[in-house]
Amino acid sequence: MNFDLIIIGSGAAGLAAAMYAGRYKMKTVILEKEFGGETATAGKIENYPGILSIDGYDLVLRMKEHALHYGAEMQEGKAVKLSRDSNLISVETSKGEKYLGKTLILALGAQRRYLGLEREKELTGKGVHYCWTCDGPLFGGKTVAMVGGGDSSVKGVNFLAEYASKIYLIARGKEVVAEPVNFEQMKGLGRKVEIITENEIKEFVGKDKLEKIILKNPYKGSSELKLDGLFVEIGFDPNTELPSQLGIKLDDKGYIEVDNKMRTNVEGVFAAGDATSHFGSFKQDITAAALGAVAATSAYEYSKSH
Repeated sequence: MNFDLIIIGSGAAGLAAAMYAGRYKMKTVILEKEFGGETATAGKIENYPGILSIDGYDLVLRMKEHALHYGAEMQEGKAVKLSRDSNLISVETSKGEKYLGKTLILALGAQRRYLGLEREKELTGKGVHYCWTCDGPLFGGKTVAMVGGGDSSVKGVNFLAEYASKIYLIARGKEVVAEPVNFEQMKGLGRKVEIITENEIKEFVGKDKLEKIILKNPYKGSSELKLDGLFVEIGFDPNTELPSQLGIKLDDKGYIEVDNKMRTNVEGVFAAGDATSHFGSFKQDITAAALGAVAATSAYEYSKSH
């Protein structure tokens, strides 16, 4: 299957790129492992221009409809192998399908970080969770904790407050750093939320489900904290496996290095969104979509000149 452009990833960056590519009349396919990326599970979004408030899944669904309207094609399948096939770029999926493209955009996003504790995997889905929009409603009237000291964890606390009766926010640093509007909303929850700083989880306790956690440093005279559920929101790591297969240059943190036109060091290959180092640690839907638009424009210009 031959295309003018192959896009790996169906988050905000990939979908925006597909929409622009479609308007450029490029034959485009989006390969998606999980639709919508992190935006699809982000919960309520209130900082996307022109939309006062929208669920993350609904936002990427609109983006998908926009991309399909301009002729982009979507195919399910995890990209597992990248290579050169003559003058084309070859992408093979876990389903054994092979796609050939004149150009390629990597909109890979980033993968959630885990705590790396013993029994973490065993208790995942049994009290230990990573998607508060997905699993938060399961903890109505329960006591839960959120691990993380950034804006996403604070947004998670605000979301969980609609269900849980008590929430602990556990941060490794000395303070929690979040957008003022989100932090103020959390402060307005009063004693329903307790912030535990300069601390971290040492151990999970529970046979068939999470029952409590052991903290590295005592809190209110005890290292044990009884919980019904725990949510982990400690950031993301980039996907380095696919870019490395083509010799794409990465920065010291594993993010794809791009120039202002989203070009990588490999001809015909571009990158956009959270997989890139372009905006540093500032990663938003609006920036991802903008980078996707730039990447598609650069891919179009490249295909015209080659």
